[in-house]
Amino acid sequence: MNKIEKCYYRLFYRFSYKMRVRIARKLGVRFAANEGEERCNILTNPFAVFGSEPYLIRLGKHVEITKEVKFITHDGGLWVLHDDPDFSDYDFFGPITVGDNVFFGNGAIILPGVTIGDNCVIGAGAIVTKDIPSNSVVAGIPAKVLGDINGYKEKVKRNGTMKTNKLSAKEKEIAIKREHPEWFEV
Repeated sequence: MNKIEKCYYRLFYRFSYKMRVRIARKLGVRFAANEGEERCNILTNPFAVFGSEPYLIRLGKHVEITKEVKFITHDGGLWVLHDDPDFSDYDFFGPITVGDNVFFGNGAIILPGVTIGDNCVIGAGAIVTKDIPSNSVVAGIPAKVLGDINGYKEKVKRNGTMKTNKLSAKEKEIAIKREHPEWFEV
């Protein structure tokens, strides 16, 4: 990370999630509606990357973008064709459209021309190369549909789900230790 990126990161990290959404809007990222941005969350450390054409990205309502998610709106591979007179002046672009109620896990990469439907979970490290239908859970390289949102609900109910979302970090630790002491055994 160069000095400018470090400075930007430090500033970006200190802002509230609402301010980070406003910054994304100023970069050119489009949101479904003004009320849609109120329910979006862009996490930092390091921040999400909106590519060199952020104006080609449209986010729906209630979207969470976690650490190191990258939206890539162009294909730099055309570089190898720039010596060909038929391609010397061309670039390749594609918009990225994200529906409502979508979660992006850490390090996910979304490629040009992709549309992600409503109610989707994009797994950590996934590389999304094609459209994702609504109500899907996807992961992998390239990302593949692993199941639907209803199956995901059932899975999280069975595996370690706790009502800790509104607790402080310390309160959360205490609650987890109380519920699952075996996770802390040495």
